[in-house]
Amino acid sequence: MSTSASSNISVYEPEGIPLHHTAITSSSRRPDGKTILNDVDGFEHTGYCFSKRKKWWILSVVALCQTSMNFNAATYSNAVNPLNGHYGISNARSGMAAFLITYAFGCEFWAPWSEEFGRWPIMQASLFFINLWQPLAAWSTNWNMVLSARVLGGFSTAGGSVTLGMVADMFDADQQQHAVLWASFWSCIGSVLGGIAGGPIEQYLPWKWNFLIQLFFGIVVQALHFFTVPETLSERMLGKEAKRMRKQNPDCEVYGPHEVITLKQRLEPLEMLKTMGRPYYMLIFEPIVLCLSLFSGFSDALIFSFLESYGIVFGQWNFTPTKLSLAMIALLIGYVIAYFSFFPVIRRHKARRLRKDPTLTPESRLWWLLYLAPLLPIGLLGSAFTSTGPPLPWIAPLVFAVLIGTANMAIYYATIDYMVAAYGGKYAASATGGNGFARDFLAGLCAFYTGPMYRKLGTQNSIFLLFGLSALVCIPVYVFYFKGAQIRAGSKWAEDIKKEKEKMVLIRQAVEDKRKALRIEKVNV
Repeated sequence: MSTSASSNISVYEPEGIPLHHTAITSSSRRPDGKTILNDVDGFEHTGYCFSKRKKWWILSVVALCQTSMNFNAATYSNAVNPLNGHYGISNARSGMAAFLITYAFGCEFWAPWSEEFGRWPIMQASLFFINLWQPLAAWSTNWNMVLSARVLGGFSTAGGSVTLGMVADMFDADQQQHAVLWASFWSCIGSVLGGIAGGPIEQYLPWKWNFLIQLFFGIVVQALHFFTVPETLSERMLGKEAKRMRKQNPDCEVYGPHEVITLKQRLEPLEMLKTMGRPYYMLIFEPIVLCLSLFSGFSDALIFSFLESYGIVFGQWNFTPTKLSLAMIALLIGYVIAYFSFFPVIRRHKARRLRKDPTLTPESRLWWLLYLAPLLPIGLLGSAFTSTGPPLPWIAPLVFAVLIGTANMAIYYATIDYMVAAYGGKYAASATGGNGFARDFLAGLCAFYTGPMYRKLGTQNSIFLLFGLSALVCIPVYVFYFKGAQIRAGSKWAEDIKKEKEKMVLIRQAVEDKRKALRIEKVNV
């Protein structure tokens, strides 16, 4: 639907109070006389119209919230040995699995609610509950209290599902690449920062401080989000604008999308279950989602599995917990390299899009990953050969850790970026939701097998095994790059996805027309 082809109705404008001249299309009018303010007609009242500076501030704060959540997952590993000693147990590592596995389900649980009640209250609720459970672990009197706090904390974590939703609220699908890259970068950074901070905490502070520092970080980001981040969900913002219009003109019959549907209708159980179940269904039955999510998930699990070997490998050079944490800077360097390496790729995609290049397909977004993905098995192979300790220098394994970090960041971003382009709209949300679920779930499972694996196979053989597995899971990237279009055509949702994309094209054109109209209006004023 294009605004240029729509008929308008008059909107009351009080004298002396200039309003945006919002065009309300007749196709939005209901039989009861109410007119629904939609994303196109109310474009200037949505997150798309935020200034560039405001968008990136919001995105950065939300990315910081995501960082704190992943920080909570990673820094716990440095509380394992102190907890084992304090409570006389040997299974404190299960607390990491408990958090990550419930984190996987938590992301999918929170996402639909953010579509109904708004991003801001759901993110605040998530951060509140995460912070609420930290004292339960910090001042626990037995191990079960710690484990309960980890389970509740993981399930309370909204994670990337809400973050990516906010990206979609503010950036057009064709303009999201830098925003998704930024969010992906900080998501990866959180795990590394947790590892870097964990060593000094373990070495110099009582184990309670592991949880208290998580709490302080959580409170800071929650306060920052509370005071500086507005609502971005279009339906909520349009509802607010419609209320303002009706307040100024009692005869106005303009309503927001959520105002004409009762809460009971919006939260209809079968629809909610359908929405919440779609990511899992796509993860199982969609080849692209399944293979790339397993690839991304394995890569993330690999980071946790590989970090498990850090203590063994660098113990040969007598590294203290603090030195061990600093060794993780190698992964951080890899993430930074991967982040900036995508800049010229995105710039080229933009140029081709402006030229309306027909060869620019969703599979084009996997091009750079064809070259970065092999760094994962290469990095592992090199790590296996350099994990034998002296007389080799300690920096040798870290050189290959940089390659692993580069590959991990690239895999996470490129798989999400491809799914957004390949599926579009609500299907993209479900596809990326499956990706996030796989990463957290597989990372959680690795806590159960990595310890026994390193003890039974030895460090070098274990890393050789990880190398072989990583080489296998890289294969789907090449398959989907060359055959992705045919595979997508055979999807159960192929027809629905096609319609969704056609709808998005029309909306994008209508929004662009509205943008131009607003610019002309601004110039004339």
